[in-house]
Amino acid sequence: MSVIELKTVNLANGETLGYREREGGEKIVLLIHGNMSSSKHWDVVIENLDSDYKVYAVDMRGFGISTYHKPVQSIKDFSDDIKLFVDEIGLSNFIIAGWSTGGAVGMQFVADYPGLCSKLLLLASASTRGFPIYGLGADGQLDFSNRLKTMEDIHSDLARTIPIQTAYDNRDKEVLKAIWNAAIYTKNQPEEAHYDEYLEDMMTQRNLADVYYSLNTFNISHHHNGLTEGTGQVEEIKIPVLVLRGDRDYVVVESMAKEIMEDLGENATFFELEDCGHSPLIDNLELLLKHMHEFIGKKEHTK
Repeated sequence: MSVIELKTVNLANGETLGYREREGGEKIVLLIHGNMSSSKHWDVVIENLDSDYKVYAVDMRGFGISTYHKPVQSIKDFSDDIKLFVDEIGLSNFIIAGWSTGGAVGMQFVADYPGLCSKLLLLASASTRGFPIYGLGADGQLDFSNRLKTMEDIHSDLARTIPIQTAYDNRDKEVLKAIWNAAIYTKNQPEEAHYDEYLEDMMTQRNLADVYYSLNTFNISHHHNGLTEGTGQVEEIKIPVLVLRGDRDYVVVESMAKEIMEDLGENATFFELEDCGHSPLIDNLELLLKHMHEFIGKKEHTK
């Protein structure tokens, strides 16, 4: 098995980011994780991606072993960190794979910093129009007419922020496991010891409410998303994009993938991952790797 090292790098903005680095060939793949995780959650991909690729997987600010000196207020705060990260370790001409929140970060990075990333893979990604956060109604169910607006709204959210943050604070793995089994690992779960490593990793997160706020306000489209006007920066994404979504994804719903495809236009190609949820890494790693290898390696992309 290839050697995987856990390292840190100091950024020019005073933050320190952790990252995993795997030896490989000349092609560089940069993996950007999602919410409630870190580079640790990419482990099965890092271990199994073709040895032709050199792999970096970063811990974003406030996740994993990275610092969280200054709270983030936007997806751009995360993507600007990625720019400082690639500058510091000297990366260029790389492929980004962004999972969930990491997809939004990848899109913002590519829009802001053309010429560095050659291809973008969006795995179960938040939309170009963000990820809406709704509050609870009087019946205790999500109220889709109650879009949360302010950071205060997010901090007092009984649907997501409070129960998950409370589980973090109490180191309540059973609650976290129940949440992931209900929303993400709805069919397959990691084996017990591996799952426990993921649960430990989740509890390193120090920016939960700030991530929800950033997702709720993110919008690089030409459309108003119900909360914020689009910046139109989607026009700046001019590289090939692969959009992958599991047909059983209960987190990133089908309409979000359709928004991405509509907004990115002819630059983007969509594949649905059959019988996969929000973590194709656990549901069907072989299928995910097939799509990744074909996209990265420029082979003809087939279903």
